[in-house]
Amino acid sequence: MARLAGTAVFDPAGDQIGRVRDVVAGLRAAAPPRVHGMVIEMQPRRRVFLPITRVRSIEPGSVIFSGRINTRRFAKRAAETLVIGELLDLTVTVKGERVTVLDVAMEESRGSEWMITKVAVLTAGLRSAGGLGLRRRGVTSVVDWEEVQGFGAVQRDQGAANLIAAFESLRAADLAHALQELPGKRRIEVATALDDDRLADVLEELPGPDQVGILGRLDTERAADVLEAMNPDDATDLLQDLPPEQAEVLLSMMEPGEAEPVRRLLTYAEDTAGGLMTSEPIVLPPTATVAEALAHIRQSDLSPAVAAQVFVTRPPTETPTGRYLGVAHFQRMLRDPPGTLLGGVLDGSLDPIKPELSVPEVTSYLATYNLVAAPVVDELGRLVGAVTVDDVLDHLLPEDWRERQEPVHDD
Repeated sequence: MARLAGTAVFDPAGDQIGRVRDVVAGLRAAAPPRVHGMVIEMQPRRRVFLPITRVRSIEPGSVIFSGRINTRRFAKRAAETLVIGELLDLTVTVKGERVTVLDVAMEESRGSEWMITKVAVLTAGLRSAGGLGLRRRGVTSVVDWEEVQGFGAVQRDQGAANLIAAFESLRAADLAHALQELPGKRRIEVATALDDDRLADVLEELPGPDQVGILGRLDTERAADVLEAMNPDDATDLLQDLPPEQAEVLLSMMEPGEAEPVRRLLTYAEDTAGGLMTSEPIVLPPTATVAEALAHIRQSDLSPAVAAQVFVTRPPTETPTGRYLGVAHFQRMLRDPPGTLLGGVLDGSLDPIKPELSVPEVTSYLATYNLVAAPVVDELGRLVGAVTVDDVLDHLLPEDWRERQEPVHDD
């Protein structure tokens, strides 16, 4: 069932309507769990319930259903379990031996009823062998559901390796949304098990209260490491939600080179260009070539808005830079030979904006000139950052736009 995560879901006409994010089942004391249905994520990021009785085909890479789907948001009932989100990584027992749940399997029984019948488990590995200090790996096996005890127990530390593996292909924004759907304890377990870079990406997509809650469960040293891995503007927003004393402690534990741009961003009001901007746009000198600029743009960790242009300044090229000269747009660079100097392809027709410009004024500027990013220049003519369209959208949308809604799904 873990393999269903991310599987495309198609309606009877063959149109894709979303992807599987989890499977809903009801645990029972003396019988295999009955599968109630699937949690399907439709755009724009709406999770709905698809009853298993409407599923007509489950193939590698596709789930096909019949009839119509209720588009009200899914909310789990008290007697239900999210199979992928809550059962994977549980520690249970089989014939008295403690094992870890790797996956579970369902199969169709009478009529259109589906039951969870098999459990893939891993015995405890890395055990001593023969007193010689040797180690052996755990053994994977598949057992009947009835052979397993402990699914109903509440566990203090469930682990998250197999759940993270199931969600490995998710974008950071989708993984953040998946975390919000998990119970609070499970959410913390999964979040803290992510590596620093992945957790940083996920935190950037979570609402402020969830960011604070997860960061507060990390030890101070790791919390500082995660903040270092975040974009400076996102780290700044998170630190502004913390008590000043806690924020200062974390800043003091960050590497000076990583903390300095965050401290600088903290000096600007939140509702200004300075408060919205990223301090790490692509910046090159006028002597750099188009080929060099395109190589920077190709970096996979850049957002499309940041990678749409290169800002050109006199050295130094780290913010705050030398004198700002102009911007080289990606589209223009594609029309020029690779050896062309950036100084020869600048768009100098647009004036940069000031850090104190208000959010409505920044929005108007981007809309007027059909831009995805705007250079922010201080009173000395230095580039101090860039405001991207996604920064503006985050500010314009309601504060709770990432929060889920809670109406109950239909049978």
